Amino acid sequence: MELSVIITLLNEEDNIAPLFDSVRRALVNYEYELILVDDGSTDATVAKIKALADHRTRLISFNRNYGQTAAMAAGIDHAHGDYIVTMDGDLQNDPSDIPAMLMKLKEENWDVVAGNRKNRKDGMVWRKIPSRIANRMIRNLTGVFIRDYGCTLKVFRRDIALRLGLYGELHRFIPILAVLQGGKITDMDVKHHARIHGKSKYGIGRTLKVASDLMLMVFFQKYFRRPIHLFGPIGIVSFMIGFVINFYMLVLKIMGQDIWGRPLLILGVSLVLAGIQFLTFGLIAELIMRTYYESQNKKTYNVREVFRGKSLVAASYEL
Repeated sequence: MELSVIITLLNEEDNIAPLFDSVRRALVNYEYELILVDDGSTDATVAKIKALADHRTRLISFNRNYGQTAAMAAGIDHAHGDYIVTMDGDLQNDPSDIPAMLMKLKEENWDVVAGNRKNRKDGMVWRKIPSRIANRMIRNLTGVFIRDYGCTLKVFRRDIALRLGLYGELHRFIPILAVLQGGKITDMDVKHHARIHGKSKYGIGRTLKVASDLMLMVFFQKYFRRPIHLFGPIGIVSFMIGFVINFYMLVLKIMGQDIWGRPLLILGVSLVLAGIQFLTFGLIAELIMRTYYESQNKKTYNVREVFRGKSLVAASYEL
């Protein structure tokens, strides 16, 4: 199986028939499987899929809504293709872009090719502007420079997709997760269509969730394997400042001044306690990391390739 196309769906009954048509037209020259993951739809989405499915189609139905990240992870777990494609089921992504993205990945030796919705057909105020701000913030904080983090249309090599570790709502940060696994990622312009049927599942309310997940991604990228490097310096600086303040207050006390109840004394004691707590967090986090890796025989690295050179004798015979 060359290609696995994973599409997550939630209440998209009117989009199923045109979705099947567009995928079949776009991939007529490929050996592919179509994996549809229904994330707890309450309409006729599942029935429409079963009525139109062919031998290339597999349907994974959740018993309730778990979210797009879980649906995407389930699709990847059931995929058999050497290359994996993810896309939305609302017809805004265009399957006709998949062949060009797959060719770019193969010919230029990328691990992930992400789509960039160049002419995005969404509202300016509630969709485009917040998206641009979020994309710029993510690029600056993580150093992973692609133009459109919100585009679901992506093509992966199988080994990278299987190592992403999707949970929570981290599907928005797949490029960063891929880089954390040592993947090489690029993007390319893709088509984007206006939604015709159904309602969007995204709103401005997801902003705080994205911000929280971004903090998690920055932690994963910089401190996941060495958390003491984050908590340690904060704890040491806090403890030292608190120690200096308390020493100063002690000198004043020795000189006969009344220091009880002074805000500076409270600040000094608080900083000392905070410093001890941060150092403790760092040590506990280091122990958790050791347990995480050693209990599951995980490695702190990923090997791309092992090459063994030929012996001199064998090489001389070949010459």
